[in-house]
Amino acid sequence: MAITATDVAKLRKMTGAGMMDCKNALEESKGDFEKAVEIIRKRGQLVASKRADRDAMEGVVLAKSKGTLGAIIVLNCETDFVAKNDNFIAVASEILDAALSNKPADLEALKGIKIDSRSIGDRVTEQVGIIGEKIELSFYQKIEAAQVVPYIHPGNKLATLVGLNKVVDEKVGRDVAMQVAAMNPVAVDKADVPAEIIEKEKEIGREQARNEGKPENMLDKIAEGKLNKFFKESTLLNQEFTKDSSKTVRQYLQTADKDLTVTGFIRYSLNQ
Repeated sequence: MAITATDVAKLRKMTGAGMMDCKNALEESKGDFEKAVEIIRKRGQLVASKRADRDAMEGVVLAKSKGTLGAIIVLNCETDFVAKNDNFIAVASEILDAALSNKPADLEALKGIKIDSRSIGDRVTEQVGIIGEKIELSFYQKIEAAQVVPYIHPGNKLATLVGLNKVVDEKVGRDVAMQVAAMNPVAVDKADVPAEIIEKEKEIGREQARNEGKPENMLDKIAEGKLNKFFKESTLLNQEFTKDSSKTVRQYLQTADKDLTVTGFIRYSLNQ
């Protein structure tokens, strides 16, 4: 049967593949759209297997919120050229929207969600064939709170989400989300820092004091002082607020609402 331009456009819309790839798949399948989709998928899988040993270190990090839910996803590729491509970013955005709509428990569950009858995992594999680079959906996390505010740093290489215990002016949440992006805290507050990190910081403090010739009976006290400095620099609520260093982030939040606080945050950077 004759393959029309309308047929090619329809298959292209279904798969995102190039015009010639769609035309060839339709000719090979004798106009059977389901078989043509399968042909394109298999070609994507073939390219994927050939590129399995390649590094996919570039890509996009996107964050978005919807009501009380926010999510971050990372779609990796091999080159910055592809990462900046509008179609690649659109695929990542579609995956993020599916995550917000379906609330999958983890990355594998996200890959199993279907968009237009095809799983996200299959769609990612198809992109390998379409683009010709290794493509990986490598990260997904969600956060739920009374208000969730996202921030994507220009260039799509770094994104954050911040959960707040109350709904306030979104600018307040965005300011804190930008703080997380800039200062990379290890936890929301002192009590949230894992015990192993606290012990490691104490040991570093003791060793530094020992190397400075401080007496052994003073090492623990000195280490505690250094730990408090670590808390001030590395826990979000105790950090100096980047937009006004006269306040901590906790104090900044209290200027908006005396009971306002951060319930959690997520930060992902391709360069971390």
